Amino acid sequence: MRTMDSRIAMTCVALLATACVSQGKYDDALKSANDARIAMQRTSAEKATAERECEAQAARLTTRAAALQATVDNQAVANSELRQALKETGKNADQLLSEKGSLSAELMQSRVRLEELRRAQAATDARAALYRQLAVKMQRMIGAGEASISIRDGRMILAMPNDVLFDSGRTEIKKKGQAVLEEMAGILKTVPRQFQVAGHTDTVPINTERFRSNWDLSTARAVEVIRFFIAQGVPPTALSGAGFGEYNPVASNDDENGRRRNRRIEIVLQPHIDELVSVPNGN
Repeated sequence: MRTMDSRIAMTCVALLATACVSQGKYDDALKSANDARIAMQRTSAEKATAERECEAQAARLTTRAAALQATVDNQAVANSELRQALKETGKNADQLLSEKGSLSAELMQSRVRLEELRRAQAATDARAALYRQLAVKMQRMIGAGEASISIRDGRMILAMPNDVLFDSGRTEIKKKGQAVLEEMAGILKTVPRQFQVAGHTDTVPINTERFRSNWDLSTARAVEVIRFFIAQGVPPTALSGAGFGEYNPVASNDDENGRRRNRRIEIVLQPHIDELVSVPNGN
């Protein structure tokens, strides 16, 4: 600024020294010089103010940029933590879904086992009820030693001694045996089952013109009983026959009492399909 003022002053002096000018021109020149100096001062002040404002704006922008960078850094950390959390959550979700699948399968298996147990229990209860009914109906024959009822190998068996039904080595049914079979036929007609009539003997061999073995004799006796039952009104479709000879004993053949027990006609009640349900082991 001092340099500019000096230049203006020197200009004025030069003008006065080299030419004679009027006072008015001098004043105008001086005024112009002052105006220029003021304008220069104002411009410098405005420039300084602008520079200060720019510096302040730059400082504010720097501060804001730093804050934004901190926010970005924090967001990056948060995103990383979120990704890790999602990853862990995904693992946990997969594990839970897997466990849910296993639990659902185990629950289904438990329900299946429970249903099997219920069916088995229902079949057992029905068989027990039938056993009691038959035992009551056969009470007279059981008391007289003419018949028996038992469960063997899971099957219900009505047995009659051969000595009650037949003479030794013969298949003709005795009169007393006919009365027993007639009573038995009346009972069988009340039971909606299939029946197998099976003949059994002791180990005393037989070899006649008609019967070459105990197998032949036991089979022939079973057929005779079947024919008698049919004559009494038992449906033939409910009957089948078998002969076991001496090969399915229920007692020892070493003494007469055991041999007498082995000589028998058995009526085996064939089980219904629901009675064949196996009880699950629970594994």
